[in-house]
Amino acid sequence: MEFSQLWLGIKPLKGCSIKTISIVCKEHVEQACAAVWELRNELSELLPEVSFVRGSADLSIKLSIAPLTEPESYTVTSNGTSASVTGGSGVGILYGVFALLRGIRLYGFGEFEECGSPTSPLRMLDHWDNIDGSIERGYSGRSFFFKDGELLINERTVTYARLLASVGINACAINNVNVRFGAEMLITEKYYTKLTSLIELFGRYGIKLYICVDFSAPISVGGIATADPLDPAVQSWWSEHCAKLFSHVKGLGGFLVKADSEGRPGPYAYGRDHADGANLLAKAIAPYGGKVIWRAFVYNCSQDWRDEKTDRACSAYETFKPLDGRFEPNVILQVKNGPMDFQVREPVHPLFGAMPKTNLMAELQLTQEYTGQQKHVCCLIPMFRSFLDSRTCCDAENDSVGDVICGISAVSNTGDDFCWTGSELAAANLYGFGRLAFDRFLTAEKIIAEWCALTFEDELARRVTAEILLGSHKAYEAYTVPLGLGWMCKPNHHYGPDPWGYEFDRWGTYNRADRNAVGVDRSHSGTGYAALYNPPLAEVYDSVNSCPDELLLFFHRVPYDHRLHSGKTVIQHIYDAHFEGYEQAEHFAELWKTLEGRIDERTFRNGCERFTEQLRCAREWRDIVNTFFHRLSGIDDEKGRTIYP
Repeated sequence: MEFSQLWLGIKPLKGCSIKTISIVCKEHVEQACAAVWELRNELSELLPEVSFVRGSADLSIKLSIAPLTEPESYTVTSNGTSASVTGGSGVGILYGVFALLRGIRLYGFGEFEECGSPTSPLRMLDHWDNIDGSIERGYSGRSFFFKDGELLINERTVTYARLLASVGINACAINNVNVRFGAEMLITEKYYTKLTSLIELFGRYGIKLYICVDFSAPISVGGIATADPLDPAVQSWWSEHCAKLFSHVKGLGGFLVKADSEGRPGPYAYGRDHADGANLLAKAIAPYGGKVIWRAFVYNCSQDWRDEKTDRACSAYETFKPLDGRFEPNVILQVKNGPMDFQVREPVHPLFGAMPKTNLMAELQLTQEYTGQQKHVCCLIPMFRSFLDSRTCCDAENDSVGDVICGISAVSNTGDDFCWTGSELAAANLYGFGRLAFDRFLTAEKIIAEWCALTFEDELARRVTAEILLGSHKAYEAYTVPLGLGWMCKPNHHYGPDPWGYEFDRWGTYNRADRNAVGVDRSHSGTGYAALYNPPLAEVYDSVNSCPDELLLFFHRVPYDHRLHSGKTVIQHIYDAHFEGYEQAEHFAELWKTLEGRIDERTFRNGCERFTEQLRCAREWRDIVNTFFHRLSGIDDEKGRTIYP
């Protein structure tokens, strides 16, 4: 079994005088024991000739538990001859050890100190892995959790737990929210033993295991006639089944549920609402400390394109806002960062800041479904940081998204490819999400600089890769769908341009482009979506004069000659963005070529292959979208560049 160690991959330090190391840890909790193992393992690779001794040594490391701000908090101090790691718990020690090792690799054995405390209590990766081994929206190979109905636990699983813990991830859902192909049975006796083993492995690294469950399990698993959440027989079934599950599979974190969405069963089938559905499960697992994470991704996926008033963007707000305060304390609503579906740019979801009596967590997407499918480089960390910083304008004193959520999750971008993420550069998104989830005040620049330094030894490779990553999201947005348009991709697989691919379909993802104008009117004179935000955001988005350029066509339908705040017309911005975005992609590809011989051959080839495909596809985006709008508008490019007739 061959696979990369990603940012945990270590090459020996040169010129280090340390020959002996002592590690003292009197804490016997399992995470502290894992921390000691990590120290010995990584320091042995950093310093191949080092000996571990008791008593006096060139470097003495002490690990201890002490009262800190949070159980997962830590403090690290190092002066070159001694180092101290203090955690608020065994997990805090583990996080502190990873911080110490990261610091040694970044700064050497000199003086440094670091204090860490999570800014979000729940930091989660969601896998869309199917039990047959396939991965929905997966671009990195097949599942390393499942194969042919079997739950896998092996050397790769251990490394994955180490990778997650090293960046502070503390929860993981291992199967697809679209529960199918037999995954309904994960909560049955057949999987108790393997689930218990995985929980024990994850537990050593401070990670809670979650399972995605089928809301209609009383029917699909239990064989009863209904899944009505208010039916006493259904309530009894869940209560009894969960009592058995949690007594055999001790330490299970809880359930993640997709209901009444894109064909998944849910409470609507029985005339009930989502509070009824979520609370049914929450009451069944509350005695065992379990949590129910309930997705708010609920909308009408059979919309008539002729209907200009029905708006998919409004759906989750209209569904869940009236339910504020009705959910059980162990229910967490999982809300996507934007109101549509992980587009390259969306406004912040209006539910953030609108449900003060309900636990909310944010859902992001690492797997690049709409951002290049790991064939295009697209670093998502700047977008994630901007999202967490966005103000909700609610009544709270601290009103950013990061302030009002109790957790943050992301759909994983991993699979069984050698490099885990399909593209070697996409690992920066995995690393960056974990670091940002643990400390939302870290800058994208710092996170990417860390990842580059932990991944590449060569200084030029670090600088070049950082430049590519930090400019990649802006470039991708430019040559695909600028100004908040979204979609315009090929249906179903979502790769490559098709401006009208979804325009007359049922999914509610329209651009409304014709010969006169483009964009969706979500102002007070249109669908009214802008009014769902708290003031003054509602007023900002409602007016074409104050709406930010980057979201203009999401909120407004405007003529092609409308002038943006930048001074450009809409049509000229579209032309410029597509030409300039493609040129930037060309620049990235040329930069990558300069790394030949400076990085390992496998990584270099991986990048070259993907940049070749990125340029091919970006050229299609540029030419098809520009031609599409030129044909509709009849307006020429002011700069006379080639747009095809």
